[in-house]
Amino acid sequence: MTDDALTTIPTTRPNPSPHTLSNRIGRSVWNIVQATLFRWSPKPCHRWRAFLLTCFGANIHPRARVYPKAKIWYPKNLTLAKHATLADDVDCYCVAPITIGESTTISQYTYLCAATHDFDVPEFPLVPLPITIGSRVWIAADCFVGPGLTIGDGAVVGARSSVFKDLEPWGVYAGSPTKRLRDRGFGPGSTNGTPEGA
Repeated sequence: MTDDALTTIPTTRPNPSPHTLSNRIGRSVWNIVQATLFRWSPKPCHRWRAFLLTCFGANIHPRARVYPKAKIWYPKNLTLAKHATLADDVDCYCVAPITIGESTTISQYTYLCAATHDFDVPEFPLVPLPITIGSRVWIAADCFVGPGLTIGDGAVVGARSSVFKDLEPWGVYAGSPTKRLRDRGFGPGSTNGTPEGA
């Protein structure tokens, strides 16, 4: 980009935070609780951590499992169904709602990103977009799930994959960006593991 082109870009102040004062205060208090009572709790104490999240507005089934090193940005935007699991070191950036279905596992180091920025606007505003993950999904270790996406029931996402578009149910996906490799070995429409197109 030339110097002349740079001078044509408007110089404006970034937009103020789109979050309300109560949101920011709630997150500040939650950060203290998360760094202490939540993080220091023994691994088996899932109900205790579910209780803490519920106190901050999360919709957590008592039998959901959130491990102590999982990072939750704003509990009020998190919904976990029965037996849903957030493993250690999952980063749940729930600026917009993130909903995780029954018996779904989100493995270690996965990043669930429910917001982006409008980079075509000089102020670079935040754009929250919800994520919905169905039931019986497995997102393996160190994956990225982008904003505004839906992952269908029964889908499997291989380790270190990046999800940038909706995933259909009962498929096995991997890669960056993800590609459908085959059907899962059970579930509606299963071909018992036969690769798609074979």
